[in-house]
Amino acid sequence: MALTDLSTLGALKDAGYQVRSVKDEMRANLMEKLRAGEDIFPGILGYDQTVIPRLQNAILAKHDIILLGLRGQAKSRIIRMLPQLLDDYIPVIEGTPLNENPFDPITKQGRELVEERGDDTPIEWLPRDERYGEKLATPDTTIADLIGDIDPIKAANERLTYADEEVIHFGIIPRTNRGIFAINELPDLQPRIQVGLFNIMEEQDIQIRGFNVRFPLDVMMVFSANPEDYTSRGNLVTPLKDRIDSQITTHYPRTLDTGMAITEQEAWQDRADGTDDAAVDVHVPNFFREIVEQIAFEARDSEYIDQTSGVSVRVTRAALEALLSAAERRALLNDEDETTVRVSDLMHVAPAITGKVELVYEGEQEGAQEVALTLIGRAVRSLFTDYFPDPSDKEDGRPEYEDVLNWFAQGNDVELDQDMSDAAYAETLGQINGLQALVEEHLSPNTPGETRAGMEFVVEALHQNSLVGKELTEGGQTYDDIMGSMLSSLGDGGVPGEDFDESDFDDDDDDDPLSRYR
Repeated sequence: MALTDLSTLGALKDAGYQVRSVKDEMRANLMEKLRAGEDIFPGILGYDQTVIPRLQNAILAKHDIILLGLRGQAKSRIIRMLPQLLDDYIPVIEGTPLNENPFDPITKQGRELVEERGDDTPIEWLPRDERYGEKLATPDTTIADLIGDIDPIKAANERLTYADEEVIHFGIIPRTNRGIFAINELPDLQPRIQVGLFNIMEEQDIQIRGFNVRFPLDVMMVFSANPEDYTSRGNLVTPLKDRIDSQITTHYPRTLDTGMAITEQEAWQDRADGTDDAAVDVHVPNFFREIVEQIAFEARDSEYIDQTSGVSVRVTRAALEALLSAAERRALLNDEDETTVRVSDLMHVAPAITGKVELVYEGEQEGAQEVALTLIGRAVRSLFTDYFPDPSDKEDGRPEYEDVLNWFAQGNDVELDQDMSDAAYAETLGQINGLQALVEEHLSPNTPGETRAGMEFVVEALHQNSLVGKELTEGGQTYDDIMGSMLSSLGDGGVPGEDFDESDFDDDDDDDPLSRYR
C-alpha cells in the first residue's frame, strides 16, 4: 500500500511516518539529487558556477533566502522552481486551513479534531504544487493580506470575543504553512509591514492584532529585490535584512554564447510549424543571432542607458521575435514561402528595445528611437570583424574592400526597400562590384539567402565605420558615397554623424576617388 492511500492518523502512525520540517525536507531531497547528478534547476543558464552553487549552499544550510538582482535575471523563475525540492505529498489534517501536521496541530480547530477523533482523525495528502505561495510586494499590501486579521462579522455571528482564535481570518503566509512562501520586490513593502515579518523570520510564529494567540509556523521564506531598492533607496528595514540568512546576487549573461543560448530557449521561433498553410519558413544566419545578443551587451555598456535599472534578457528575446516577424511579414507581402532575415530587418527591432530600457538625460536628449538604432549599429560594427577583415585597419583590412568602396566613390548608390522581394534584393545588391565575392570568401554562406544577407551586412558595417554613407527613408535606406551623404546632410541643415573621422580623407588625392578610403 502506498503512503498516499493512508487516510487516518492511526494508519499514519502504524506506517511509522516521520514528519520533517520544510527546510529539512528540502535539504534531504537536494542531497539526493546532488548525489544522483540531477540538474536541479533545468533551463537556468549561465549560473552554473555562480548563483546555483550559492543557492544550493543556502538550502543545505536551511536558510531563508533573498535573490538580489536587476530586472530579467531569472529571479522569479528560480524561486518558482524551489518546490521541486519538496516531497511529492505530505499528510495534513483534513478540513483545517493551515496544512496542519496531524501529529502536532496548531489551530484550535485542528487540536479539537485530534482530541475528539484520536487515531481516526481524517488526513489528506497535499501535493507539492499546493505548498508554494507568493506575493508581489506593493505599497498597498497590508498585514491582513500577509498574516491575517480579526473577522468581526464572524465574531458577531458566532458570539465570540476578538481574543478567540476562531475569529481569525488567516493571511496567505499562514495558509502556506509547511511550504515555501515568496515575496517579490520586497523593498516595495511599507516599513511597518516589513516589521510584521520579524516574528515569522526569527521565531517562526505569528501574532494577530496583539492578542496572545501564537501560531508556530513551518515556512521557508524567499525574497527577491532590485539592488537599487535594496541598497540605495533604503526601503528594506535593517532588522529584517539581518534576519534573512543568505543574500544571493544574480547577474546577466557574461558571454555572448550564454546569452544566445538563453534567447534561443526563450524566443518563439518556430513560425512554420505546419499548422498554417500561409506560414513562412524564416532562416536566421548565426551572425544575426550574435548581433541580436550583442545589442544587449552594447546597451549594458551604453552611456545613454540607466545601468542601475539594467537591461533585461527579455530585450533579446523580443528583439529576435521582432526580427523574425519583420522577415515573415516581408515574405507574406511578396507571396514567398521562405526567406532569410536581412540587416534592414534590424530596423524593426527598435520597438523591442525602446520599451525595455530606461534612458539617462543624454539618452532622453537623443530620443529612444535614435538610441535603439545606435545600439543596433554598434552591435553590427562590433561583430563584423569576427567574420571579415577590419575596415578601420587602413593597412591590412581596408584594401579588402577596395572594389566595393570604389563602386560607391564613383557616385553609385543602392536603395534597399524594407519590403522588397528576395529577387529584387539580390538584383540590387548584385550591382556592387566585388561584394558577393568578398562575402563568399570570408563568410562561407550556406544558401543564396545567407549570401545576400551577408552582402548587406558588409555594406552596413562599412557605414558604421564611416566609409559608406547612409540615409534612412520611410520605407528603407539608401547607401551611397560617404562624401555625397555628408554634403547632402549639410545642405539639409544637418550635421555629420558622430563617427565621422576627417583623417579618412586626403585633399591631396582628388584625382583618385578611392584615395580617401586608403
